[in-house]
Amino acid sequence: MLDRVDLRGVSDIAARLPRPEPVSEGSVAAVREITEAVRSEGDAALARYTKQFDGEVPSSWRVPPTEVAAARDRIETALRAALEAAAHSVAEFHRGQATSEQSHNRQGITIRSWDQPVSRAGCYVPGGRAAYPSTVLMTALPARAAGVDQVVLCVPPGPDGRVADVTLAAAAIARVDEVYAVGGAQAIAAMAYGTESIGAVDVIVGPGNVYVAIAKQLVAGAVGVPAAFAGPSEVVVVADATIPADYAAIDLIVQAEHGPDGLAWLITWDPDAADAVENAVVDLLSAAARRDDIAATFSRSGHIVLVDSPEAAAEVVNFIAPEHLQVMTEVPEAVIDRVRNAGAIFRGPLAPASIGDYVAGPSHVLPTNGTARFAGALGVRDFVKPMHEISVAPEGLAAAGPHVAAIADAEGLEAHAQSVRRRGIDENVQRGTENE
Repeated sequence: MLDRVDLRGVSDIAARLPRPEPVSEGSVAAVREITEAVRSEGDAALARYTKQFDGEVPSSWRVPPTEVAAARDRIETALRAALEAAAHSVAEFHRGQATSEQSHNRQGITIRSWDQPVSRAGCYVPGGRAAYPSTVLMTALPARAAGVDQVVLCVPPGPDGRVADVTLAAAAIARVDEVYAVGGAQAIAAMAYGTESIGAVDVIVGPGNVYVAIAKQLVAGAVGVPAAFAGPSEVVVVADATIPADYAAIDLIVQAEHGPDGLAWLITWDPDAADAVENAVVDLLSAAARRDDIAATFSRSGHIVLVDSPEAAAEVVNFIAPEHLQVMTEVPEAVIDRVRNAGAIFRGPLAPASIGDYVAGPSHVLPTNGTARFAGALGVRDFVKPMHEISVAPEGLAAAGPHVAAIADAEGLEAHAQSVRRRGIDENVQRGTENE
């Protein structure tokens, strides 16, 4: 079920660790064909690919705002209350990320800086296999907290060409401005380049399968895209014998049930714990509703890694740079304090990743495929651009002007030097002042 990798006594851990297969050139070529077709053909290409991949073309790409609003009342009361509670947590957390205007003054030069929200943000939410209302909240609400003017949502339609009520209800709760029933790489291209029906956006965020992730990489530059590769789900669980084996087992299953191409690893320095968790996985899997999806993930990238110590466990974690890291050990700080690369860390036996997936507050859109080495969770910063203005007082020009001229002369840029000299900089006077 779970492949064993024994790293005890191994000095070169990286050389022995399995790694996910790189994105194939064929996949990139297929996605490039889709994005270029949408760029040149617009709605016609959307219809062609939606028919091919989803089976039914909606009568209108945009879901009417009245239908979005009505969906909030159609879902069960308990579910609506849960979504509203989750929305409150997510909104509150991300409002705390917003930064205020700053001012820096030095020798007569004043720099005012602020974060300027983009005008229009595109949020992608997966569909098809399941509905993900939580992802609506985790993408749209950070955009709202950032001050984005218009929030657009694209989600694949179901077999009947409609978007699930629970997804539309989440869109209403998050105050999404426009909802479109289109998914896959074609939706990413539509938001990046615009079509007759879908206006182009400034930033595209949200998770998806490998084709969606590739599409975001291909359109980057035409539109803003976070650095993280938000692809198939990943989890690394670090556990020892001090926690119930079924806790670790169910948490491996939680991420694996998203489907194939993900990653589910257990790291431990206790062979008995490894055996207990594996047995618990087998027992739980037999009754799992999505056992085929889970088994596919485990067979492709499910591993139990045996290491010598908590320090060695942290080394493995840093090499993998997982999306989700759960540390359930007697002394969790022995691992966590050494971790540099992880999308989100869950500490202790009472903090499963599902808490972060739904209600904790930080976005569950996290870096995958090793991109946690340089990227983190989706947040307000992904919807803003830093801006600044510079103003110069007479004493500032007097102090800085000679330095500007000297550097410009060294670079052979005469006009740069003249731009300060023509504003009254007398280098001889200034030089004499500096020598006093």
